Amino acid sequence: MPLIWTSQHHSELDKESLYAILELRTLVFVVEQKCPYQEVDGQDLQGDTCHLMAWQDGRLVAYLRLLDPERHEGDVVIGRVVIAAEARGQGLGHELMVRALEECHQRWPQRPVYLSAQAHLQGYYGRYGFTPVTEVYLEDDIPHIGMRRA
Repeated sequence: MPLIWTSQHHSELDKESLYAILELRTLVFVVEQKCPYQEVDGQDLQGDTCHLMAWQDGRLVAYLRLLDPERHEGDVVIGRVVIAAEARGQGLGHELMVRALEECHQRWPQRPVYLSAQAHLQGYYGRYGFTPVTEVYLEDDIPHIGMRRA
């Protein structure tokens, strides 16, 4: 079954889509990664935040959010990058990043893009032009590094 890609401003999300987003993020970031934290952080519905999603057979299989640069010192912030377990290993993460960068360019041209990457993924994000801008730090007991793409 083909993937259906959507990018929506938070004001365009219906309750089913929002529920699917929160369900997938909680399943992976809290349950699978055994990281108890407040996953719903109050940023999903602020400013010009947008949500990039890939759906297959009515299920959300890939997702990330793009946080409003006006609320983040001029940087578009990519976050909550997640692929459903059953969809991993198919190159979906690469397609998600390519689409995210295209979306950033369309919505916020000329703005730098920032992400907080798990440290072991530094090389992965480097392929998309991201370079480290912080030292490695712990976030929820997982090593992370701040990376920016000009």
